[in-house]
Amino acid sequence: MGISRRTLLGAAGTMPLWSGGLMVPAAAQTASAVADIPPILFVHGNGDHAALWMTTLWRLESNGVARERMFAINFTNPLARANDSTAQQNRSSTADQRHELAEAISDLKQRTGATRVALVGNSRGGYPIRNVVRNGGGADVSHAVLCGVPNHGVFAWDDNPGSEFNGRGPFLRELNSGESEVAPGTAFLTLRSDGMDKYAQADGRFVGKPGVATNVGHDGPALKGATNLVLGTIDHRETAFHPRAFREIYKFIAGREPSRIGIVPEAEVKLSGLVTATPGGIQTNRPVGGATVEVHRVSPEDGERIGSPIHSSQTGPDGRWGPAKVDPVWYLEMVLTSPGAPITHFYRSPFPRSSDIVHLRAGRALGPADAGAGSVVILTRPRGYFGLPRDIVLLDGKEPGDVKAGVPTDSTATLRLPVGEVGRAVVTLFNQERIVTRAWPASENRIVMAELTY
Repeated sequence: MGISRRTLLGAAGTMPLWSGGLMVPAAAQTASAVADIPPILFVHGNGDHAALWMTTLWRLESNGVARERMFAINFTNPLARANDSTAQQNRSSTADQRHELAEAISDLKQRTGATRVALVGNSRGGYPIRNVVRNGGGADVSHAVLCGVPNHGVFAWDDNPGSEFNGRGPFLRELNSGESEVAPGTAFLTLRSDGMDKYAQADGRFVGKPGVATNVGHDGPALKGATNLVLGTIDHRETAFHPRAFREIYKFIAGREPSRIGIVPEAEVKLSGLVTATPGGIQTNRPVGGATVEVHRVSPEDGERIGSPIHSSQTGPDGRWGPAKVDPVWYLEMVLTSPGAPITHFYRSPFPRSSDIVHLRAGRALGPADAGAGSVVILTRPRGYFGLPRDIVLLDGKEPGDVKAGVPTDSTATLRLPVGEVGRAVVTLFNQERIVTRAWPASENRIVMAELTY
């Protein structure tokens, strides 16, 4: 009905999603209130990683859900192939993702002793969920929540039939065949945008063919036989990571409203994660050994470092860094020195809770467009896109020129400063989240990332 309103933790697959820290008593519900919630496995989208689910997991913890019953998969090769049936280096097929997800489900069941788990996926992450449930795994899955999943394709064309995103291709034709588009025995929920999802548009301009009909509409994520909800004018990623989405995810799986939407801070916060590789610019979740991660506390006003480094470590073959102990109100700078990549300075807002999925990928290689720049600063929003005029987006006091108005399509904005301005503070602002970076010199092969949490 229509109602208007990506192996667990990669190389750390045998580790719990969260470590350390104490639940604030005021946030806890009684054990009986959450005992009936099945373990939940979160599935990221194309090119992404487990860390995108961080705020969702924090919200669930703040509602009393035990951290050991929540896990996020980190697909080895999160990017889709151009043709699903043709091997492509560092990219995955639909079959690859189905097998990895099935293994993660089995592992989660074994850890928790549960007979069934709930699955929550964003974008491409919904495809392996549907694939598992439809092809023999339904008995293991109680709930399937599909957030902004292009269930009928990003386009439906006769050309490029091998793309898994083609609604007329064999993969989606098989998933959508039959009287119902969902499998019996598993409860399905789809969450979609009211016209602001760039992958559910009637015009092909967002897939490189302006003026050509995609044959897919705003309701492309909806499925016959599922509960289908419209969340409003949120963007493609926000269908999973926005507070509105959290409410519906929780309510559908738990069978009741959450007691809170906000995130309850912990007294002690421990952070760790993976350093992953981008060979040839292709996002993977393959671990990087021999990388150094240094964590600094910085001033929220000018981005200057405060005192000595909080943490410094070098990754082993498993790619893991940390743990770093921080205060939940500290602004941080994380410096990643990874082989064959630019030294990347990540500036972050405070982490209110602990996380084992603070995954780090080095910033992109400096290219011709950066020639002559004294410093390159990138504002990035992993859990959503920048919408103008919907959002307030300011980079060094101005709206970024590389963010388009209308349907939100851009999750990064770039500032290039002249050589004479190297070292100064750069203020970034997205709605109510404010991060101040320092302009590190590009001449030293350094790049700056102001990474938003919300």
